[in-house]
Amino acid sequence: MYVDLGNALETTPGVSRDALARLDAHVADAHDRIEAGRANDDHGYAALNLPETADPDAVRAAVDPFADSEAVLTVGIGGSALGAATIAAALGGDDDADAYFLDNVDPERVTGLLDDLPLDETAVNVVSRSGTTAETLANFLVVRDAMDRAGVDWTDRTFVTTGSEGNLRALAERHDLPALDVPEGVPGRFSALSTVGLAVAAIQGHDLDAVLAGAGDEADRLSGSLFESPAYAYGAACYALAQRGAAVNAMMPYAESLEEFAEWFAQLWAESLGKDGLGQTPARALGATDQHSQLQLYRAGPRDKLVTLVRPREREDRAIPETDLDGLGYLGGGSLGELLDAEFEATEASLAAAGVPNVRVELDRVDERGVGELLYGMEAACVLYGELAGVDAFTQPAVEWGKRAARGLLGGGDFPEAEAVGEKRRLVVD
Repeated sequence: MYVDLGNALETTPGVSRDALARLDAHVADAHDRIEAGRANDDHGYAALNLPETADPDAVRAAVDPFADSEAVLTVGIGGSALGAATIAAALGGDDDADAYFLDNVDPERVTGLLDDLPLDETAVNVVSRSGTTAETLANFLVVRDAMDRAGVDWTDRTFVTTGSEGNLRALAERHDLPALDVPEGVPGRFSALSTVGLAVAAIQGHDLDAVLAGAGDEADRLSGSLFESPAYAYGAACYALAQRGAAVNAMMPYAESLEEFAEWFAQLWAESLGKDGLGQTPARALGATDQHSQLQLYRAGPRDKLVTLVRPREREDRAIPETDLDGLGYLGGGSLGELLDAEFEATEASLAAAGVPNVRVELDRVDERGVGELLYGMEAACVLYGELAGVDAFTQPAVEWGKRAARGLLGGGDFPEAEAVGEKRRLVVD
């Protein structure tokens, strides 16, 4: 992973080289705390050890019975689905099992998907650390019923990824289902490089060792200086810019295979850093598509944004045919890749010319190694940001409040948070 901070130096808001140099002493202290947490395998910090501790052989063994699946359906929510979806979208090819995700409980979406899937050739991966996640278990009950109705033995098509205890673990033991262990001390949004994120990639035939090797390469580059670590450079720059008014971070990959990555990043950044009145709001965009929609706001709207531009340095390309149409001769003989790169660099220059901070993040290629580097790099950047801001990046108390409220409304227990629903203020306009 390569990070270029040049277009964040002389902008509004912006951060100077001198300010980054001063911040570097705090980065060194933060790195020491991170390394101590990793050495002790402390909660959260254990995620940064996954390149070494993840067991790809265990993942491959668990999914081997499903190797001939035409489709793989992950039933999970949040970090239990987004990491796997990001890897599948980035690496998926025409010959792989198609990957689908039930990460919401919209009944129309669930029904439509189950009606379209070849259930007798679909592997179902139910993912929940606790084994009690309401949305996940509700969707799984619906999937199981659909399989029963279709005459499919769901026990032959299902495996679980869960903790050592809970409903899913008991279900797996009762029906002798293959089961993958969710690693201890790794919050869901940091679990992409574990069993949680790698099972789908394994069924699709991707090289798990290469994904972890790419992550390991990025881990090896962590050091006590932001000037020596791309991950820390990005995390420190985001923190410094947020301190100076860049309250929004627009993640804008220039590769459609990385569109899901922007979704994954949004959860990582929002849930980890949005605490105590602090944080940086992630926005999601796609280059070049959103040059024709969101860029107007980024360039000419409120000066409260950082734009992160992501692209691979190498990609498959396609030639643009020659044309005799008036005004289009400059396109003929070129390629779509050249056009997309020109769009990337034009957007970068446009933002810089308007004084809007932007950071360039590049990979060699969107392949297993590159995806591993990118995911690990952003996780490490997020942890560093949290350390610099004095925020615990590994908790999510606001999310837990909402879970308790919903469970109370559904009769799943006596939770005082549910009472707040009845206290809603109303101003209804018919």
